[in-house]
Amino acid sequence: MSVNSAEPGARLEVVLVKAGRTKIRYPAELLQDDGNRITVRAPWAGSGVRDFGFVRFEPGDVFTEYYWRDRWYSVKEVRAADGSVKGWYCDVTRPAVLLPPGTRSDGETAVGPGLVVEDLDLDLWRSADGRDVRRLDEDEFAGSGLTETDPQAASAAVAALDTLEALASRADGFEELLS
Repeated sequence: MSVNSAEPGARLEVVLVKAGRTKIRYPAELLQDDGNRITVRAPWAGSGVRDFGFVRFEPGDVFTEYYWRDRWYSVKEVRAADGSVKGWYCDVTRPAVLLPPGTRSDGETAVGPGLVVEDLDLDLWRSADGRDVRRLDEDEFAGSGLTETDPQAASAAVAALDTLEALASRADGFEELLS
């Protein structure tokens, strides 16, 4: 593990930032940190049920989340309360940053380390059977203004979505990426 790594089994706070504001923060258990990829597990952090039409996230769902310090995306394996895989929800993000214990991105004090991820609006869903691979929120991304304010980040975001779609479309899906 690198100097910025947390110990497996530790609790940390995942902080999803969007357009400069904290969108959501929630506690998670650190499963692994190899110095580049950080893997955490957390229960569904939303309030109640979120029905997207193609999948429902609901209390009892468990997310195993994979973040990278050098990639522009994260991948979340979503399991129902009974342990069955619903699918994989992918966020296009800037590379993840692990803050040391006692600090938070908003200047407040935190008990454990914080994993900060900046959401860039683009998302991808892959169903458990691989038949449903869909790009999401391209309209939000277009309206975000990122292509004008940070063209390099916008280009990296689009390339990340293309990479995720190519991985999701393969028969083995994300197996190699997440193993």
